[in-house]
Amino acid sequence: MTPQHAPERLLPWAYGAAAVGIVASAATLLLAMGRSPWCTCGSFAPWNGDAWGPENSQHLADPYTFTHLTHGLLLYLLCRLASPGASGGTRFLLAVVAESGWEVLENTEWVIDRYRAATMALGYYGDSVINSVGDILACIVGFALAAVLPTRASILVAVLLELTLLLWIHDSLLLNLLMLLHPIEAVKQWQLGS
Repeated sequence: MTPQHAPERLLPWAYGAAAVGIVASAATLLLAMGRSPWCTCGSFAPWNGDAWGPENSQHLADPYTFTHLTHGLLLYLLCRLASPGASGGTRFLLAVVAESGWEVLENTEWVIDRYRAATMALGYYGDSVINSVGDILACIVGFALAAVLPTRASILVAVLLELTLLLWIHDSLLLNLLMLLHPIEAVKQWQLGS
């Protein structure tokens, strides 16, 4: 092996190390914002399936984690379209920065208050840091899936995730975004089961 080939083998590790640094920075910022490291209930669970309970968004994963898989699928497409000349590793880091930035923004008082006022998340008080990290990891998995799946398969996965969440928890990424930006009372009542 010649010295010129050594950096090519180390490059994936460098992207991975940079991604770990980005996620660690987001977690540190969330802690500095006063977010709880994990569920204040005192227990740690890898999964909480109750989308309407007080422990939602407090453990590593919950039903909304699946929306972050969709984030990853969409960020792959967006990064590919926005920077066609960039390497896959660079696009990956852009997606990790975007998702980490969203997790920080999502846990600001302004967005938390908006969720409470406009969506079905009436008792929402933000994510724990471990939940935010889980959401970023889910986005990374979605990005990785989009990188290896044909485009049509990625679209199919995104549609299936949306439909499954609509049937399961009466919410999805698109519906959540709609309700956050332009709440519709009839949709909110449907989500609440009224």
